[in-house]
Amino acid sequence: MSKNNETKKESNFSRRNFLKKSGMAAAAIAATPSFLSSSSAYGKAPAPGSVLGANDRLVAGFIGVGGQGYNAHLRRGVVAQSEEQNVVGAAVCDVWEKRVDRAQEALNITDSACYSDYRRLLDRDDIDVVFIGSVDHWHAKQAIDAMDAGKHVYLEKPMTRYLDEAFEVYDAAKRTGKVVQIGSQYCTEGKWHLAADMIRAGKIGPLVLAQDSYMRNNPDGEWNYAIDSDFTEDSANWDAWLGPVSSRPFSADEYFRWRKYYPYCSGIKGDLLAHRIHPLMISTGDPEFPTRVAALGTRKITTDRDVPDNTQIMAEFPSGLTMIITGSTVNEQGLGQVIRGHEATLYFAGNRVELRPERPFADLVDREEHENVQPGVDVQAHIANFFDAVRDGITPNGNIDLGIRVQTVLSLAEMSERLGEMLYFDPNTRTISNGSGTEFDPISYGTLELS
Repeated sequence: MSKNNETKKESNFSRRNFLKKSGMAAAAIAATPSFLSSSSAYGKAPAPGSVLGANDRLVAGFIGVGGQGYNAHLRRGVVAQSEEQNVVGAAVCDVWEKRVDRAQEALNITDSACYSDYRRLLDRDDIDVVFIGSVDHWHAKQAIDAMDAGKHVYLEKPMTRYLDEAFEVYDAAKRTGKVVQIGSQYCTEGKWHLAADMIRAGKIGPLVLAQDSYMRNNPDGEWNYAIDSDFTEDSANWDAWLGPVSSRPFSADEYFRWRKYYPYCSGIKGDLLAHRIHPLMISTGDPEFPTRVAALGTRKITTDRDVPDNTQIMAEFPSGLTMIITGSTVNEQGLGQVIRGHEATLYFAGNRVELRPERPFADLVDREEHENVQPGVDVQAHIANFFDAVRDGITPNGNIDLGIRVQTVLSLAEMSERLGEMLYFDPNTRTISNGSGTEFDPISYGTLELS
């Protein structure tokens, strides 16, 4: 078999395998403990197992120090805030020695604090918090292992690759009481929390429709990052990077441009649209699990990938709210940030929030304008919020209860688009169906391949 045919075979998941990975097998789901109903109090995560004092120094370890792990987590999150946040970076792990060397220099640590196996980093008793910036398919295993080792976790978005894994992370967070912060910095942007206060106060009435988008137009194709010639089979542990993904030939293209390929991610959904769904759900004031999700996706312009370059998601929630999210890597004209209520509508632009009454309610609802709402989009502020949660026992902005709801939308959207089905979700049983009353059985799909 040629390398191209082998890669194609691995990339094109069968319906059976995809549904298994997505946790849709009825037998597997039936064995899963019931989850909180959507009417349960939001954000009531248990306090951390050990709450540090405000003056205690936090010691951080880093798993995955590529672009986001190095620039955002390590340099901006810890090194740049070391004095202000009383935090120190003490250990790093990556499967590529060049990235380990770069991180080691930035932290000024010894060779003994540098690892190629993340489990050795987790064995250290001095590590309080772990930043996980690895590829998406490693998120669940590393996060759960970190919590079981007594560490609090800053977990880069998306929460996990598949939905069943997300519930495993959720269960581990509840079982261990450790703080989990999902790494979407938009969760700490002030305007969404202001909107949540306004919505909880009833200022726009019952929720109707929310919309947002993340649109780019890259002539060279999104995620076609430069390939470093220093990345070789001798300098990197390819099998360790693959981890849960089935064996695939060594590929520098897949290592640097992994967001283009299904085995490792869901494309724009997990990457950019996660940044839109997290804050929109925060702004509702009481984030819910979706009732049903439908998604479309096309790949007609940049065909050098598995994932779509044009995507639309619709999600319906028990309150009656519908959310529309669109994403593109081939056109940058997006939707405005808007949340519509029955009595008024909220408009967002930069750090500005405006409430405009609906015409029939103009005499009952006052118009509001809020300028320069702080903080803006700032990864340092989001990481500082994580440190506050670890020390003070507060619920972080990107908390596990929000994260599991967002991941449900993202995962159902990928399933919907790839399977050509509108999918329904029951949070009490964690089951997924097509709305006909019958749960999905992966056996029924045989060996039909997904496009």
